[in-house]
Amino acid sequence: MKQRTTLTAEADDLETLRAEALRLGVSLNHLIETLVAGRAAEIQAERRPRLGLGGSGGEGLSRRSVDDEESPASTPFRG
Repeated sequence: MKQRTTLTAEADDLETLRAEALRLGVSLNHLIETLVAGRAAEIQAERRPRLGLGGSGGEGLSRRSVDDEESPASTPFRG
């Protein structure tokens, strides 16, 4: 759902956006909507939780950590 709002901007900035909208053959409103939507998507992407999907550093890493008695993974937890 779209919502109407009012914004305040420097005259030079608005003139730059008007010229860009004219160059692209779109309305100033459309250009501003596009810019706002793009920035909002960037913000949302930055806030998404990241899942660690990646390599473990080579095959057999977990086996080597168990076989290596000096490995922190081989040391029992003492609380």
